Amino acid sequence: MWEIEIATARNAAIDAGRILKGLYGNLREISKKGEIDLVTEADLMSEKAVINAISHHFPEDYILSEEAGEQGEKTDRMWIIDPLDGTTNFAHSFPFFGVSIALQVENEVVVGIVYNPCLDEFFEAERGKGAFLNNNAIWVSDQSSLKDSLIGTGFPYDVYEKPEPVLEYLKKMLINAQGVRRAGAAAIDLCYVAAGRLDGFWEQGLSPWDTAAGSLIVEEAGGVISDYDGNPYNPFLKTILASCPGIHNKMLEVLS
Repeated sequence: MWEIEIATARNAAIDAGRILKGLYGNLREISKKGEIDLVTEADLMSEKAVINAISHHFPEDYILSEEAGEQGEKTDRMWIIDPLDGTTNFAHSFPFFGVSIALQVENEVVVGIVYNPCLDEFFEAERGKGAFLNNNAIWVSDQSSLKDSLIGTGFPYDVYEKPEPVLEYLKKMLINAQGVRRAGAAAIDLCYVAAGRLDGFWEQGLSPWDTAAGSLIVEEAGGVISDYDGNPYNPFLKTILASCPGIHNKMLEVLS
């Protein structure tokens, strides 16, 4: 049903990934949008490539992208783009970052692509068609014990101003899970949940481009997604909890 859209997103992500890989370790310009919120020429060049590709094939569609903001008139078809999720990692040559592209139609994400060009890992999902890593089907883990689970998290950009809630959640999860990892790219974290590498993931203060594509990939891999209160997730909520089914309620209990 979404063959043309997913092909367009796939090609755009590959082109953007080629740009990122070419600039990896060779950045000339790094600026700050906030105290710990970076933007580089890689973000901007990657974004331009993705927006140009989507605009060329779907000129009537609305685009929401991290750096460029809103493009076009709002319609029931919205592309949600993060041209470089994990900019701080990229700036430090830490190879955990990626391009994230999602299409939301009538308030439902129907296409999701996340590509890490350094590891050459291409995650994708189409609503109702399953989730894939480099064309191989993936599923969330079958873990049912939080004590035996490896969990991912992230810290919001305002952590300097409001550290207490973040530290409280981290403390609770540290003493209830087997291990907690903070790698610094929410889109990739969500894909790792989808692939069973992480059993769960939680974070607050995210933007739609951080989670839109990854959320679909988790769902199509059999995972469960909500906010911290257990409400159905959408990319515009400010908290996210994604996990395999066996530990979702247990994580909700900890985060409550």
